[in-house]
Amino acid sequence: MLCYRSLKEEEICRELFKEFVRRQVVTKCRRRENGEWVIREAPFVDDWTEADYRTLLSCLKNTARTGGLVYAAFYKEALKGFVSVEPGLFGGEQKYLDLTSLHVSEELRGRGIGASLFLAAKEWARKNGAGKLYISAHSAVESQAFYKKMGCVEAQVYSRRHVDAEPYDCQLECKL
Repeated sequence: MLCYRSLKEEEICRELFKEFVRRQVVTKCRRRENGEWVIREAPFVDDWTEADYRTLLSCLKNTARTGGLVYAAFYKEALKGFVSVEPGLFGGEQKYLDLTSLHVSEELRGRGIGASLFLAAKEWARKNGAGKLYISAHSAVESQAFYKKMGCVEAQVYSRRHVDAEPYDCQLECKL
């Protein structure tokens, strides 16, 4: 019943997300402190405000407009997951392409949708000349476990833009 496909810029609107639940209850986070990876208690609920949705929509539309990947999973015609990869290599010899979002609706997590989206992003990046995907990943231990399972490791070169924007994120890479 799951259907996967690329999204076009004109499809990306607030209505598309009407049945998408971003909510994530976080209890522990993996953080880099003084050069070491540690797990810290850091309870909070991560969810998007309407302002966050406006920013997300703008970013996803820009990705689609500029030739990047916006790829989505639908269940019963409702958006239930998506991934985006920006066009344009960076990181010198690392040949990174930037995986800027990967989200699965709360009620369908743990069913392989995220893995399918991630694999599609890897394939697209490979076809577009990348050597690795770069991921500025949420520090929640569950998110980190997912990326580790997908073969991600600490990035060899950090993107200053990502570190400045989200200092608690884990900067990762995945070889293609």
